[in-house]
Amino acid sequence: MTEKLMGHLSDRPWTERWLTRLLGAALSSAAYLLCLPWDLRNRVESPGSTSETTPVTGLGVALLAVTLLLLAAYFGRRDALAWPLLLVAAPPATLMYVSFRTHPEADASPWSLTWAFCTLLIAAGVMVATSVARRFRQDTGDSMDGLIYAHR
Repeated sequence: MTEKLMGHLSDRPWTERWLTRLLGAALSSAAYLLCLPWDLRNRVESPGSTSETTPVTGLGVALLAVTLLLLAAYFGRRDALAWPLLLVAAPPATLMYVSFRTHPEADASPWSLTWAFCTLLIAAGVMVATSVARRFRQDTGDSMDGLIYAHR
């Protein structure tokens, strides 16, 4: 059972590989939606204020970060290097972009810069967690990484 849950995805059947990847993308999307809920009502904090209320909390951001790092470590250990970026970082970045685009524009809207910074931060965190997890991976001699090093 451990081999099935923690073994290389490249050694698993095609359907199991893709269902696992689909589940990973769904989990990262669900984590974003649960930890950073959308408040489509966008109310001002007080009459005459230019700031709006937000349902985002520090605890929600921390829980999202931990969840994404755990997913990145899991897929980093099991799959090829680029997959965690696509499965773990791309869904929250896409949902954040949609969230920002549905927000009414202000005169000097910082949403594009905020989205770019957050996407870069999420992607960097995913890549670091993936790299650390790959250090604990026990490669067999027939993987592509082994072939690359064998030709040097």
